[in-house]
Amino acid sequence: MSKTKNKRLRRLGARLGIAGIAIGATLGIAACGRDDEAEGGGGSVNIVAYSTPQQAYEEGLIPGFGETPDGEGTGFSTSFGSSGDQSRAVEAGQDADYVSFSIEPDMTRLVDAGVVAPDWNKGRYDGNVTNSVVVFMTRPGNPEGVSSWEDLASKDVEIINPNPATSGGARWNIMAAYGSQLTNGASPQEALDFVRTIIEKTSVQDDSARDSLATFQGGKGDVLIGYENEALQAQEEGVELEMVIPDDTILIENPAAVTVDSDPSAAKFLDFAQSAEGQQLFADAGYRPVDPKVLAANADKFPAPANLFTIDEFGGWSQVADEFFDEENGSVFEIQRELGNPTE
Repeated sequence: MSKTKNKRLRRLGARLGIAGIAIGATLGIAACGRDDEAEGGGGSVNIVAYSTPQQAYEEGLIPGFGETPDGEGTGFSTSFGSSGDQSRAVEAGQDADYVSFSIEPDMTRLVDAGVVAPDWNKGRYDGNVTNSVVVFMTRPGNPEGVSSWEDLASKDVEIINPNPATSGGARWNIMAAYGSQLTNGASPQEALDFVRTIIEKTSVQDDSARDSLATFQGGKGDVLIGYENEALQAQEEGVELEMVIPDDTILIENPAAVTVDSDPSAAKFLDFAQSAEGQQLFADAGYRPVDPKVLAANADKFPAPANLFTIDEFGGWSQVADEFFDEENGSVFEIQRELGNPTE
């Protein structure tokens, strides 16, 4: 076993302890374990997901599903954390029926491990349950006057962005920065140099997007790069920040799937998440629906950016994961090492 893998497994072991606490703390969402639920006629679904949709699931999707004939009597346990760590935890054996991550490679890891079926993305909406876009969050009134990626690079601002070694959100943010330059005529090397500047100006790299929001809320930094849904939810909760959607940004696509040995209720829950009702609940939580009709019905809440691009324009996640985020040779990980930032 490689030295890198040994370190990662030690780190994962510590995180699994935390994940176990999180699971225990959330069992009260809907009554209890598999044996009890089987006696009551319902199912029992273990959700393992990335950090940002926690409230969407616990306050919207789970109770909403429970009010349907398919969901009546279904119990849930939940675990939320940084996308990469959650994926690795399931790979290492954490019980999961329904998994949802911020990026496709975290799902691919489970396909390779035999935990998720290879055809997980052949159904509705290519296996995605939500969309979003990368935005900037600033202090109230946007005192630094940040409106574009170029402002982040040229102005004297302190940036908060999660660590791309653990956070799928950070990877979306970095590819948004990279793509913003390519779409405006920069060469790939110039775009990568721009990414380096953004990373150099990032003062804190938390493990997850949710942790980065907490850091920003605590008063650190001038600009937080993150998901639109995080900004909308934070504003709804009274957090003092201003959201700026740059003209050039990327479409974030968040996948979900059931595991191969999942409780039958997990597939019904996934169907509900992709239904019009489930999509509206996600929209209420600040996510752009993957259902085009529900998105159209919420158009006032989700304005179209001037130049919205997708990960497919860079070869898709299979290529991007290797080229930019490979642990040994990825260009972004090389920048991280050169700057002395954590890479695991």
